[in-house]
Amino acid sequence: MPTYDYLCSGCGHAFEKFQSITASPSKKCPECKKMKLQRLIGSGAGVIFKGTGFYETDYRSKSYTDAKSKAETKPKEAEKKKDKPKAEKSESKESSKKKK
Repeated sequence: MPTYDYLCSGCGHAFEKFQSITASPSKKCPECKKMKLQRLIGSGAGVIFKGTGFYETDYRSKSYTDAKSKAETKPKEAEKKKDKPKAEKSESKESSKKKK
């Protein structure tokens, strides 16, 4: 249930009230008892999901997760391929030095 801000245009009294979303706005000021109360429009608060299972990646599509996993494995494979020729080159250089 959200907290709403109220302001009385009669006496200037401002306060917050914890109300249901479906509840109608209050009209009567608790201080001056006049019917000049207005509910203020605020920026509101972000929705926070508490508990286990509320992660932004829970609702990703299968195609997104498949593409992401492929992208993560490609650089690793490329590094392995780059490492192997370097090792072979260094071995061939050493063997050519031994021959001389």
